[in-house]
Amino acid sequence: MGNWLEPLIFGLALIAFVLGLSSLIMSALPQPAGAEVMKSKVEYSFFGIAGIVVGIVCAYAIYNV
Repeated sequence: MGNWLEPLIFGLALIAFVLGLSSLIMSALPQPAGAEVMKSKVEYSFFGIAGIVVGIVCAYAIYNV
């Protein structure tokens, strides 16, 4: 019961990875035509990559705690 850091980091890594993966999937889905289509695809891609990177960094932190 004394080790609370690893489960918290694991939870953060899982949330970041799932949100990143879902953002990348959303960027690949077709969207209705409009003026902001490319902007939203770039935003989804950026947040997807950032989420996956945060998940990887947290996973790395778990193995080095």
